[in-house]
Amino acid sequence: MTDLISRVAAGDTRALARALTLAENRDGALLAALDLAARPSPWRIGVTGPPGAGKSTLVSALVRQLRDQGAARLAVVAVDPSSPYSGGALLGDRLRMAEHTLDPGVYVRSMAARGHFGGLAAGCEDVCDLLALAGHDPVIVETVGVGQSEVEVAGVADTTLVVLTPSAGDSVQALKAGIMEVADVIAINKADRPGADRLEEDIKEGLDLRPHPAPGAAHWRPPIVRTVATQGQGIAELGQALAAHVAHLRGHNLLGAMASRRALARLDSLALEAIGAALKGDGALAQRFAALRARVAAGQATPRAAVAELLAGLDK
Repeated sequence: MTDLISRVAAGDTRALARALTLAENRDGALLAALDLAARPSPWRIGVTGPPGAGKSTLVSALVRQLRDQGAARLAVVAVDPSSPYSGGALLGDRLRMAEHTLDPGVYVRSMAARGHFGGLAAGCEDVCDLLALAGHDPVIVETVGVGQSEVEVAGVADTTLVVLTPSAGDSVQALKAGIMEVADVIAINKADRPGADRLEEDIKEGLDLRPHPAPGAAHWRPPIVRTVATQGQGIAELGQALAAHVAHLRGHNLLGAMASRRALARLDSLALEAIGAALKGDGALAQRFAALRARVAAGQATPRAAVAELLAGLDK
């Protein structure tokens, strides 16, 4: 695996594709080798919003804008929802980015969510690390269509772009906590539709209700940019707003603190993933858990009591 990682770092596209597949499949040898590699830290842009907001079309237009602004190599990670019945995924986001197929400076990777909640896929962080190792900067992460509380992308990205559309709800929706609180930049896409003016006013009211920063703290008020992605309208202004945010982070030395928080969040996630794998494995812990499951199914123990017994066994 060390050789594969070296080939990825050297810019071998086939090696990158292979490594990304292994990362998605949670291959332990690949991930261990990746941990030993010196990985750069590219600018990560998270793009999220409700289904039908036009995120993929907007990302495609944004890719074109970033290339025009001088991005030598950039990557897009597009997460698609998985069927709860078959487990399959259409992976159709890349269809809206077909114009970049022949551009050697753009790499698009689709991922299935595979039942992972929060708008992303379980291996998204490792995929981003591999793309960074291959020299891509920035890395854009597009989530599945999300609701009001799926904000995991904010823990992956340096800059979070929330995409909304007019006529997608009443004014109360714009005031609700959750996805609006993680926005660094807000795009009102399909802004040629009726209701764009009202939506912008509602968003501004919502932003006014955000907690005020402590005195002396670096304050950033998310700019609101109107776009019509299918026609390329507002894309240049959106690119400028995103660039202004990362400049703000760099100017106030905030990227290091964000990286530390991201590392701690990732530790928590990996710890839970490892515990879950251990419970489903073939060791003593898995056998104890299987016995507790049988007792719960038979009505001999409550789920809460079974968990308490499992933890008591770990303490011993």
